Amino acid sequence: MMTTTETHNLAEQCDWFSEGNRTEPRVTGRLDAASCLFLSIVPNEQAVPALICVSVLLTLFSLLINGLILFGLGWSEDLSWEPRSAFLKNLILSDLVQTVTFGPAVIRSLVQRRTMEFSAWCYIQYFAGTTSIFVSLVTITCMALERYLYVCHAIHYLVVLTQVRLRLSLSFIWVYSISIGIVNMVLLHTGAGQKNDQVTRGLLCEPDMVEQHMGYPRAAAVFRKLAGSCTLLLCLLVHAFSYLRMYRDACNAVVPFNADNVTARKTVLFYCGMLFLQLLPLKGGRLTH
Repeated sequence: MMTTTETHNLAEQCDWFSEGNRTEPRVTGRLDAASCLFLSIVPNEQAVPALICVSVLLTLFSLLINGLILFGLGWSEDLSWEPRSAFLKNLILSDLVQTVTFGPAVIRSLVQRRTMEFSAWCYIQYFAGTTSIFVSLVTITCMALERYLYVCHAIHYLVVLTQVRLRLSLSFIWVYSISIGIVNMVLLHTGAGQKNDQVTRGLLCEPDMVEQHMGYPRAAAVFRKLAGSCTLLLCLLVHAFSYLRMYRDACNAVVPFNADNVTARKTVLFYCGMLFLQLLPLKGGRLTH
């Protein structure tokens, strides 16, 4: 681990063009551009070990929780056949893709004190990140519709949501999300010219960072924001409609079904909480900003 004096000496090797623009380093010593850019993002060396610990803990926590849930669903005969379990497995799979793609990349950048190099791995992160986010949003939307059918139209539930339709729904989720990712990749190479920089200005290659490195291609940015905004809006509308109907039906149920009322209310709160957790990464601007 570097001492404060060593960090200060290394920082002095990065000569900046101006105080008003600290994103274009001129390297004057043994410190390369990636290390200079890292110092501009995390200037306090003492904060790096803490960031590494947090990143490792979050990555391990995500892998552990998702793994335990998958293990529980796989061993439970009562849950394995239910459509909601299939959607939950799909949601967990998309979460694992995000965790495996982004977690180690951030940890590696922090350990090496360097920003990400722009390479094929960057494109993989960009594609996997875009695809998995759309998979999560569409899956959580389908989960809301499934619960709406189960609570409000229980008589027709098994008739409407057959195994064939369930497989078609899961296939549609991935085809739609992968298609968005492919179109984004194609549009990324249109419009503005690609920069020659070999390093990015971030700890991972998320969509905004890649688009910045590629010179902000207008077609890719507009398509991603439009597709993301429409998908997110549809998700919120479906949740609002489904859970309001579920909650209203639960409140209007007669007294003998009070236990079902409590279950329905808990279901509403649980799935709304899952929606909130899925929307947390979007606050960082991965989808619509």
